[in-house]
Amino acid sequence: MKFVGKILLSLLVILLALVIVLYLLLQTRWGASWLSRTVSQHSSYQLAVGKLEHNFSAPSHLILHDVSFGHKTRPATLVAKSVDLGLSAGQFSRPLHFASVLLNQGTLRITSKTSQLPLSAARLQLSEMAVSSHHDMLPLNAQHVNGGVMPWQPEATSFIGNNASFQFSAGSLTFKDIPARNVLIEGRIRSKQLELSNMGADVARGSVTASAQRDEQGSWQVSTLRLNNLRLQSSKTLAEFLQPLLTLPVVHFERVDVTDARLEGQNWAVTDLNLALKNITLRDGDWESEDGSLSMNASSFVNGALLLNDPIVNMTFSPQGAALTQFSSRWVNGLIRASGNWTRSDKKLTLDDVVIAGLEYTLPPAWRAFWLSRLPAWLHAVEVTKLNVSHNLIIDIDPDFPFQLTSLDGNGSNLLLARDREWGIWGGNLSFNAAEATFNRVDLRHPSLALTADSNAINVTEMSAFPRSGLLEGLATVSQQPQRAFSLSLHGRETPLNLLQDWGWPAVPLTENGELTLKMQGSLAKDAPLKPSVNGSLSAVAGDKSVQQTVQAGNLGSR
Repeated sequence: MKFVGKILLSLLVILLALVIVLYLLLQTRWGASWLSRTVSQHSSYQLAVGKLEHNFSAPSHLILHDVSFGHKTRPATLVAKSVDLGLSAGQFSRPLHFASVLLNQGTLRITSKTSQLPLSAARLQLSEMAVSSHHDMLPLNAQHVNGGVMPWQPEATSFIGNNASFQFSAGSLTFKDIPARNVLIEGRIRSKQLELSNMGADVARGSVTASAQRDEQGSWQVSTLRLNNLRLQSSKTLAEFLQPLLTLPVVHFERVDVTDARLEGQNWAVTDLNLALKNITLRDGDWESEDGSLSMNASSFVNGALLLNDPIVNMTFSPQGAALTQFSSRWVNGLIRASGNWTRSDKKLTLDDVVIAGLEYTLPPAWRAFWLSRLPAWLHAVEVTKLNVSHNLIIDIDPDFPFQLTSLDGNGSNLLLARDREWGIWGGNLSFNAAEATFNRVDLRHPSLALTADSNAINVTEMSAFPRSGLLEGLATVSQQPQRAFSLSLHGRETPLNLLQDWGWPAVPLTENGELTLKMQGSLAKDAPLKPSVNGSLSAVAGDKSVQQTVQAGNLGSR
């Protein structure tokens, strides 16, 4: 028996010696190389380890140095200066599940394949790592990342897993071409529901903080979003800059606050923007709200030729539409103010009260094209219940027919200015007058006009002005049908008989003052020239001299 005991003891000593030798060899570069080759040859992964380290002072930790790991024929998923693997008693039943995994000073490349790794851990930690995600829904690059995930159980659709808490910080991060610094993200995932309890970053020389949740269907609930002191420059137009809002998944914003922001893009800018938005949902390029509100003000807003100074907007939202409780702004040295509501059912904007005062406005070259263009799909009609215009200067520098109205005053009621997405005067009453006016080099004093409109016609019930001498009065009617048939009668007393020449009527061979009578019909159809449609007659009398002119299809005949 003693002999058998000695043999068993000798075998145990030999086995222990072999284990010690193997233990020591694995911690050499040869051992690390052998381990790397073995894993690479017998799996679909490529592993390279520079050195293995194990200390009895920390027996539950195995440290791999100079690690490169990933799928074969693809860029490495992980490159790290060291990987600390925390071991536990459960290692024997689940050899690829670790108590902890610490990745230190390297890069982590996350793709859809990365999420299928056979590894897991009770805790994954990152220390001074660079992380890049190549998922279409979450493209980002981050540097100096520190943080962790508990537990870490990667799945096919998520590198973090679907049941974990996480906390990360990053020195810098770029998300969808948006750079940020000093990023902090805290949250958890439960049954495919994502909760971001705290998120903050320095963006565009300002700061952003937020908290949000995402449900299993991908819809977001943003509890708070605060943007402070942003200084953002973009190469995009305003429409391109706002386009991402139309392509977002379903997002409900409980509260959004913007403070002292300055944004600038191609042909647009806004300075000192302050905004508070509450309880609104964006869905399929549209919005929904039960009791939302918007309050916004800025020092200036520029979009192309439009410049608003000190604009203020206050709105409330409901399922029925949006109520504009306040809009005011200084514009071209004057003031504009309005209130009203937009109704969703008929896409109609009704402005209860509009005030325009003190403007010094030169019409843009394309104002006629804008007047003839169709409105956007969300705006079918525009009505102004009450309009007040005072002390305005309006100028058109069109070389074909320039004009200017000085000290223009006016008022209107129940004006339907757009119908079926087309601008016009489709209903209501309007009157205005000016101290002076010039129409294509013809000076007039105290011009005035009054009209009423309905679905059939626009009736000019009063039209008068004082030219260099005498008085000019007239009446007119314009059909609301697409051909825009019109009739005009004009009567002048002691007026220059060649007055109408600069307005397109053929020259009258009388230069004296006298009495003239014009009757004219034609068509103002938007797609056809005016002149071929004109038929009319002119009678001019000065003392014993008289001229009768007729125009047929724009051509003059006289006797």
